Amino acid sequence: MNQQALASEMDAEVADFKPLTAEEAQRLRDANPVLSPWWVIAAQLGMGLLVAMIALLWVREWSAAWSALYGALAIALPAALFVRAMRRAPANSQAAMLRFAVWEMVKLGLSVLMLGVAWWLIADLHWLAMLAGVVAALKMYWLALVARPKLLKTELKRP
Repeated sequence: MNQQALASEMDAEVADFKPLTAEEAQRLRDANPVLSPWWVIAAQLGMGLLVAMIALLWVREWSAAWSALYGALAIALPAALFVRAMRRAPANSQAAMLRFAVWEMVKLGLSVLMLGVAWWLIADLHWLAMLAGVVAALKMYWLALVARPKLLKTELKRP
């Protein structure tokens, strides 16, 4: 592709761009409300409690329940810190991306650190129960993607 063809394609894209009116922008915002990420954190904690109860019933040991709950906490607590830190995003897009990358690394590092020290913190640690708590908490991100259209419809119906 030559330089002239590339320039004409870019001009065509610019010519196709039409800014939204205030009413169109408001309709777009109303159709796509921003959902709080805190409900995902709450779902992770709730799922951690559910997995902990299942582990307690299955293994009949409190250490299995604590292990499962700790696994979910190792995901949910760093995620909550990440959400709180990202609430104050800078206006500059490059700074926002840097902030995102740094806090994502902090979140991952804290999760790994929490999982690494689990055997010191929990007496008679059940690794499989802790892994089940981790997996259950991580699956809440996927559930958020699947449930988002349903939640949007529910929130639009609220007064």
